Amino acid sequence: MNTTHSDVPRRYGVLEQAQSSNDVEWTCESIRQLGYGVIDGGYSREWLAELAGAFDRVQENYRSRNGGVDALTSIDEHNTVRLPLAHDPLFLELAANEKILNICSRLISGYSVLNQQNGIINPPNGSQYNQGSWHRDLPYQHFVSSRPLAINALFCLDAFTIENGATKVLPASHRQEAFPSDSFVSTQALPVAAPAGTFIVLDCMVFHCGGVNTTATPRRAVNHVYSIPLLRQQIDLPSALGDDFTRDSKLRRLLGYDALQPRSIAEYLAGRMTKS
Repeated sequence: MNTTHSDVPRRYGVLEQAQSSNDVEWTCESIRQLGYGVIDGGYSREWLAELAGAFDRVQENYRSRNGGVDALTSIDEHNTVRLPLAHDPLFLELAANEKILNICSRLISGYSVLNQQNGIINPPNGSQYNQGSWHRDLPYQHFVSSRPLAINALFCLDAFTIENGATKVLPASHRQEAFPSDSFVSTQALPVAAPAGTFIVLDCMVFHCGGVNTTATPRRAVNHVYSIPLLRQQIDLPSALGDDFTRDSKLRRLLGYDALQPRSIAEYLAGRMTKS
């Protein structure tokens, strides 16, 4: 972000200041301070159109493979598409976005793995859906950490607007253990409007929820959670994808192939020997 002399805030008594010279650094600073930020994914309009087509195809096939809309509705899974990267390489490309991985490397100690990837549909006409309740993306946890344990990168396949249910956040709630009071939530929640092709990036401990989509069109997004290897993946990706899914060493680490749980003492000791 470029600033002119007139843009520099007046201050006194300041001896230290954080520095942010590009969009990745600015987003990291925003996440540290507020728990969320927005960054452009760097994709062309043509690529976004291709991904939108892939999303719709994967969604239709996903429903067919898993018993149809009624079966998924009965378990409140009809507005979610689990692990789309297993069915179209565009979603693997999306999960490996250079800016997002750069943010993760700056905020998460060590290296991160892809904990989950889900297509998310915010249904039209004011319908309720399972992401419309306040939550953390590490749910049921009431603690804070000096550094993020996981980062949420919500890709806006469609523009996020107030009318179609832009994600709402409680700024800086990743710094507090308890969920805020109802009066605080009602007065301090902020909707995050964002253009198509951008990521809304969150510390996974910040409380957030989907807004109500009052338009006649579903709003599509692809959510990613990148976590420290210690945290269990939502779906065991190496098992789900198979050992031959990719031979690229960076992608294998991202997908969790380097963080497999030893199945025996012998495997554990063999892993120790490899690292020594």
